[in-house]
Amino acid sequence: MEKNVRTRTYENEKLTLSRYAALSCNTKGRKREEEPCAMRTDYQRDRDRIIYCKAFARLKNKTQVFFSPEGDHYVTRLTHTLDVAQIARSIARALRLNEDLTEAIALGHDLGHTPFGHSGERILNKLSPSGFRHNEQSVRVVDVLEKDGKGLNLTHEVRDGILNHNGDNAETLEGRCVHLADRIAYINHDLNDAIRAGVLKAGDVPEDIVAVLGSTSRERINTAVTSVWRNSADKPYVAMEENIKVASDKLRAFMFERVYRTKYAMGEEEKAERMLSEMYYYFVGNPHKLPEIYRTIAENEGADRAVCDYISSMTDRYAVHIFNTIFVPKGWTFFDELGD
Repeated sequence: MEKNVRTRTYENEKLTLSRYAALSCNTKGRKREEEPCAMRTDYQRDRDRIIYCKAFARLKNKTQVFFSPEGDHYVTRLTHTLDVAQIARSIARALRLNEDLTEAIALGHDLGHTPFGHSGERILNKLSPSGFRHNEQSVRVVDVLEKDGKGLNLTHEVRDGILNHNGDNAETLEGRCVHLADRIAYINHDLNDAIRAGVLKAGDVPEDIVAVLGSTSRERINTAVTSVWRNSADKPYVAMEENIKVASDKLRAFMFERVYRTKYAMGEEEKAERMLSEMYYYFVGNPHKLPEIYRTIAENEGADRAVCDYISSMTDRYAVHIFNTIFVPKGWTFFDELGD
């Protein structure tokens, strides 16, 4: 009997992937068992589920760094996610790791991000007694919130990679590829956006950084990915060479000093905080005003949990819409009182 496509993929992985790769046939599985697909491995199925979920579609209207930027070429949370997926797959391919697992983690790593970027995350973390972290919320999205409360039922390895993408603690090397790719991606595209916005000039990047990493985004990304390959091929870790890591850390520190923590990038944060705070306290005090799925969460897990789930799911423009609906009076139509 002819083997199905999934079985052939298992065999190809065993023949071609590194001894340190996470083989699809060795997954720790899902919380709820499912009938295997004849065509796709579990990691491939996870990737497809993430791409077609509602939270993924909403990423296109969520801020990366600059609030509601004018212009079509600024990075959004969606374009950032695609950048991360591309870079992570390049690293995984070079190291002969599992590209399907890597891609699934990368595509899902920011599903729980708030409106208004990291500003929104800081605001919710301050408002909620239990705190708020976008990596944990991303796991909650795929476990609980998607598919009307059923979740996507992803594999253990994808969920672990999503949870640990902002640190170097993922169980798989594929998850650690995503961690590195995330840092490489956001530093470079945020630098491009800052130059596009006039916050920086290309010549502002310190010469010692340029000398090591390169003067363009393409050069810097290529330098970083090539360094990971040289340093980590057939090794039980994923890391840049020390001199490249040091230069990358310097560039990240430069971005925090000159972009992320400046009045320009954070200029609208006060307005965002006022808006999200008002909505948070309104819905905590009136959980019956939440959409049905979040009302159920409020009944089972408390109003704070439900409100954090609801607000973090919003796109920037939907958050503004809901705020206006609740707090901004509708316009009045005035008639000439002397007329008919």
